[in-house]
Amino acid sequence: MLARSYIEKILDYGVSCGADYAEVFFEEAERTRVSLVEQEVSKCSCGRESGIGIRLLQGLNSEYLYSADVREEQVLRLLKERLKGGGVFGKRTPLLRLHPHEVVTQGILPRDMGVKKKISILKEAVKAGKEEGSCIVLGRACYVDEDQKVQIANTEGVYAEDRRIRTRTRFTMTAADEKGESRQTGYMGPGAMQGPEFLDPEGLAAYAKKAARRAEDMLGAEPCPVGRMPVVIANGFGGLFFHEACGHSLEGSAVADGCSEFAGMIGQKIASDKVTLIDDGSIAGEWGSLGIDDEGVLTQKNVLIEKGILKSYLLDRLSARKLGLFPTGSARRENYRFAPVSRMTNTYIAPGEDSLKDMIESIEKGLYVKDIHAGSVDPVTGEFNFNTGETYLIEKGRVTVPLMSATLIGTGRDILPRIDRVSGDFLLEQGYCYAGSGQLPIGAGQPAVRITEMTVGGKEL
Repeated sequence: MLARSYIEKILDYGVSCGADYAEVFFEEAERTRVSLVEQEVSKCSCGRESGIGIRLLQGLNSEYLYSADVREEQVLRLLKERLKGGGVFGKRTPLLRLHPHEVVTQGILPRDMGVKKKISILKEAVKAGKEEGSCIVLGRACYVDEDQKVQIANTEGVYAEDRRIRTRTRFTMTAADEKGESRQTGYMGPGAMQGPEFLDPEGLAAYAKKAARRAEDMLGAEPCPVGRMPVVIANGFGGLFFHEACGHSLEGSAVADGCSEFAGMIGQKIASDKVTLIDDGSIAGEWGSLGIDDEGVLTQKNVLIEKGILKSYLLDRLSARKLGLFPTGSARRENYRFAPVSRMTNTYIAPGEDSLKDMIESIEKGLYVKDIHAGSVDPVTGEFNFNTGETYLIEKGRVTVPLMSATLIGTGRDILPRIDRVSGDFLLEQGYCYAGSGQLPIGAGQPAVRITEMTVGGKEL
């Protein structure tokens, strides 16, 4: 980690150039990635990197620079070249006091388990998935772990450290019918803010088997009907729907620039009474959690929508300045190469009291979506689209045939008021979010929800 005297020099120089806020972000990270096809390793990489990011603010203006070379003379030279002795912000007398504030998240280190052992556990899980059914013709697995140590200091007196140890596996199983006319895949991607203790062989085998069953269940899938219809989205990673449909529109980086459909709507009703949307980066052990955010602010539970009323946005320091509010512990970045912006952590719909069984029985014709693969949204208009994974047709109150991937289309402001039932079977699952400050681990979750009507794209029956 960097010496405090070195950090003070950087912050002093930033303030001397007229910045009213200066920040140092330093990281050291070790990562392992393995890809497996059947019992063969197709890719394997282990590496480490370190680097520094420096951000300066003056009012609503910002300047960011970074370097993989963290030697003091190199970084100070980079600062002087970029700022040209104060040319960016002007002159101001420095004033700096640092106070210790440390938050450290501990776990068993990924390096404590050898790569060969990790690969062996993956192979056993894939084997278990292949043996789940005679129709399973291909098994794949991916594994990632990360041990990231960060050091954050700024001119508001923050001096903080955090250690983020994460492990995730992904299983993709492919099923084929006897004639080879239909091939379907099933997917599971568990992850946690843990070290090698996460690699429980029995637990991973169970995930691989579940992926295999998902693939088998989808064999013989029919084209999805199109048009306006009711949709039930199952618990778990169906929560990605709300991550995209409204989560990005509640991030301060969009709101502060007026590029959100929900800008200026705090205190207004934007959803049905059934909807309470929460983002919480402080949940112990969760894949999307952090001890502190990437500006050194403690993460917390942020209630964004409460019983349909918009209560808060996700705010980093700069977006909070623009809106005249306070940071919410939501500043994130993939690594030191990115300036921090407001991003989601673990985002979910709170459980309700309705019954999934009743939701399905109430529908004459509609969709039951058990998994969402990917989606995108334009925060300005709120327009989104999602590709569904495991999807079934609902006919006369019964789940009937599996369907090929559907596309769910709409806007957050149109869909949120149409959620009329929320069950109690809450589940939070894991994934990645790709946006302005890079690829980030996130949690997405919900209980089952029913949307009274929305646009579904697919192929005509």
